[in-house]
Amino acid sequence: MRWTQALIPTLKESPAEAEILSHKLLLRAGLVRKLTGGLYIFLPLGLRTLRKVEQIVREEMDRAGALEVLMPALQPPEIWEQSGRYETAQAVFFKVRDRAKKEWILGPTHEEVITTLVAGELSSYRQLPKNFYQIQTKFRDEIRPRFGLMRAKEFIMKDAYSFDATEDGAQASYKKMYDAYTRIFQRCGLKAMAVEADTGVMGGKFSHEFMVPAETGENEVVYCDGCNYAANMEKATSRHMMHADTGDKELPIEKFATPGATTINALTKPPYGVPAHQQIKTLVYVANDKPILILLRGDHQLNESKLTGALGTATFRPSTPDEIVDLLKAKPGSLGAVGVKDIPVYADEVLRGASAMTTGANEDGFHLRNVALGRDIHPAHWADLRTTQVGEACATCGKPLKIQRAIEVGHVFKLGTKYSKALNALFVDESGVQNPAIMGCYGIGVTRTLQAVIEQCNDKDGIVWPVSVAPYTVCITPLSVAKDGAVMQLAEKLYSELTALGIDVIMDDRDERPGMKFKDSELVGFPIRIGIGEKSLAKGEVEIKPRAGALIPTKPEDAVAKVLELIKAHS
Repeated sequence: MRWTQALIPTLKESPAEAEILSHKLLLRAGLVRKLTGGLYIFLPLGLRTLRKVEQIVREEMDRAGALEVLMPALQPPEIWEQSGRYETAQAVFFKVRDRAKKEWILGPTHEEVITTLVAGELSSYRQLPKNFYQIQTKFRDEIRPRFGLMRAKEFIMKDAYSFDATEDGAQASYKKMYDAYTRIFQRCGLKAMAVEADTGVMGGKFSHEFMVPAETGENEVVYCDGCNYAANMEKATSRHMMHADTGDKELPIEKFATPGATTINALTKPPYGVPAHQQIKTLVYVANDKPILILLRGDHQLNESKLTGALGTATFRPSTPDEIVDLLKAKPGSLGAVGVKDIPVYADEVLRGASAMTTGANEDGFHLRNVALGRDIHPAHWADLRTTQVGEACATCGKPLKIQRAIEVGHVFKLGTKYSKALNALFVDESGVQNPAIMGCYGIGVTRTLQAVIEQCNDKDGIVWPVSVAPYTVCITPLSVAKDGAVMQLAEKLYSELTALGIDVIMDDRDERPGMKFKDSELVGFPIRIGIGEKSLAKGEVEIKPRAGALIPTKPEDAVAKVLELIKAHS
């Protein structure tokens, strides 16, 4: 490709809309352009990179034995109703109606579609295991599209679905995909880590997310340097116990006045002086249209993803102040669970066995001290409901936990039989008994992965593409473009030789200043640049520069061999 024939609209300044570095570089390097919020046009260089990421994904899926299919983006709502997700996934749906006024869903994911296919095609254990995958456009109604391709309304995803006859087989399929994902991200040049994750509305028994550490990431990963433990914030746990000074369990409850003290922090100050860890935080939520109470230690925060697991539903919300007053006869800031009946109480595990605690009296301006869990409050449900904090002890080895921001690029789920039961994906086993297939689900955000590479691989001058996904591997930069000159003749010769070897080459044949050419090359991030100028040729040299390395003066006749050597080293 020649630069003058391409469309590479580089920008000197970052557009105001771009919030994070990778989004800025996507735009500045001329890879994409925004159509409107959450929708992007891939320009030629961006599309070349996208296709290379897709090809790596495709090769590793094929290597792992998955079969490629292509499913419709347009889906009937009936299959979502059958799976039970029509209501729970409402928030992300794009819906359209045809000329007959029939409703359709633009697919945010394809569990229902693939399970419907398998239900009609596979009926015997002899046909299992099977794993189907596709690389397809998805549509999700993001409430706040941001960060470029990271959170868009339309995006490209690789989704795979395994079907097995046994638990051991399902575990083997899961492991194959886990290993394939590890290879995919390594080949894309990413430093990714697999962390335990919440299954969310997908359902299933367990899952892992593949995270790329990045300060601008939207996710937080809790990890331990002392062992292999790592989990996202929605799943992370710790070896966190109550403080030993919770006090005498036999002391009777005492009611005391706390005028104006309506926060945890206010009660820690004189004249009350109650440490936050000796307070009970009482939250009132509505779950499936019914009120519940949630109890946490005063210095802890609720993790709503964990609450989803405890409740078995994502349909919940905080109660309004008016609802709280109607329910408990007190305003927020004076709430507690002592004496409360007929309202389910969910308590965080850290509070189990706690005594000498302080909580609201359900009377404005009053609190109760010396409260003991199990004596004065009898939770109906105990669960890990709190957000893990930095420095807490690792549940596996006891060393202090750390927290790192990261970008999620992939997610693998062990789904079990949730969808196969609902959509009748059944098989007959060796004994002639009909069973639901055991499923797994495996997703990679292809467009998100592309941007994650940029977020992790850059410097002050622009993108530093890994060879495997760069739009072009080599940029030949003649500093004089006179066709009959020695500079351009050598440039053409190297271009032909490298192209014949199957190497992706772009020739910067623009009649521009050398400085501008070099800056654009650095901004776009081509892994190798060959600079050819009259002065260097006079010395019998060309200048080869790895994107993140120093200039390498090279004899013209050795230039191709040197490029091949650098590509091998980078790969």
